[in-house]
Amino acid sequence: MSAPHRIAVLALDGVYPFELGIPRRVFGSTDGLYELATCTVDGRPVRSDADFTIGVEHGPEILAEADTVVIPPFAFDLVGPELPPAVAAALALIRPGTRILSICTGAFVLAAAGLLDGRPATTHWALAPRFRALFPQVRLDADVLFVDDGDLLTSAGAASGVDLCLHVLRSDHGAAVANHAARLCVVPPWRDGGQAQYIEHPVPAAGSAGTAATRDWALTHLHRPLTLAELAAHAVMSTRTFARRFQEETGQSPGRWLTQQRIARARHLLEATDLTVDQIATRVGFANPVSLRQHLHTAIGVSPLAYRRTFAGTA
Repeated sequence: MSAPHRIAVLALDGVYPFELGIPRRVFGSTDGLYELATCTVDGRPVRSDADFTIGVEHGPEILAEADTVVIPPFAFDLVGPELPPAVAAALALIRPGTRILSICTGAFVLAAAGLLDGRPATTHWALAPRFRALFPQVRLDADVLFVDDGDLLTSAGAASGVDLCLHVLRSDHGAAVANHAARLCVVPPWRDGGQAQYIEHPVPAAGSAGTAATRDWALTHLHRPLTLAELAAHAVMSTRTFARRFQEETGQSPGRWLTQQRIARARHLLEATDLTVDQIATRVGFANPVSLRQHLHTAIGVSPLAYRRTFAGTA
């Protein structure tokens, strides 16, 4: 059996406790696939943004042995254009090629270190103006949940850190492992990184009709060519009202949401069954296998058969 993948979580001064715990909750639920440890830049306790301090068992030396490093967010007023010397020294211990993840303001650390120069990234939407002012050389996209740029992955605020960690888990070990972790965390197993951040979306009034029931219904009818009119009729709304409420509740259009659900279902079937690509395309509602191949390649950059070769053994 191969050694566990080593993940080091770097807690900086002013760290947000919720996001600090995300890597442990997600990767720690996989029965030994990952080995996690938390450190600070000097091994000493750090202040949180709450009314308590956080003690750790490790100093920055564990960064030199990590396969993945996670940088959770920390207090906004501590974010600047340059890294404090102790933080810069800690980051310098990370081996070239190590995968690095940031959550929320953690992207400021990567940008200040010059790691994001010329590369795509995201952070919390509310911090986007400040980020762009400080780091104009970074290709910031503040409208997405997370950005996967190979060895550097950045996510937006708070719960998007869960989405990012589940995405990494899925990439490493397939949908079955990621879905199991999601169930233990009681969160959706998959939200595409390109999904919009929930930026100033109004909350539906209590008792108002929503689209959740229709979304659940649609998931049981993905094999059919569902139209906006049919979805709106199921929700007993006009197409215009349905499209508006769907966007408010999910952050995306009905058409894009359906495509994402079909891709997710296809990935599961590629991993867990011996169905042919043609059969899977039919089951998930794509017009033909060519359409499935195109959508899968757009979403994750590989063909159905290549995806199956990579993940079928881990399902």
